[in-house]
Amino acid sequence: MSIAVRYYSRSGNTKLLAEAIAESVNAVAIGTDKANAPIIEPVDTLFIGGALYAYGIDANLQAYLDDIDPKNVRRAVVFSTSWISKHAIDIIKKSLKAKGITVEEQVIYAKGKPSEKSLSKAGEIAKQFV
Repeated sequence: MSIAVRYYSRSGNTKLLAEAIAESVNAVAIGTDKANAPIIEPVDTLFIGGALYAYGIDANLQAYLDDIDPKNVRRAVVFSTSWISKHAIDIIKKSLKAKGITVEEQVIYAKGKPSEKSLSKAGEIAKQFV
């Protein structure tokens, strides 16, 4: 099974979550602002995450979502961190579904900076999808 983990993080909180997910599913977490972030080969599961910034997701993450070729993603699992709202999850899911990508209902979420317990739980949830 092929797996990809992509994220956008300004504060580093979402990056911590992405790395915990990647470690648990034997993948590498790559920021959506990196040159090697595009999904150019088909993947069975894409873990994709970001956070809410001023009532929306970062323009970099939105552009990344807009550029995903749906033929290369069988399904997606969304993750996020935030201090107040989980709205980033809804925005990411909506963008993926609009492209025809199957999006799992279960998400991975941590409030604020993920604790060791949150990181461990994220890894356990991620394992369910591989």
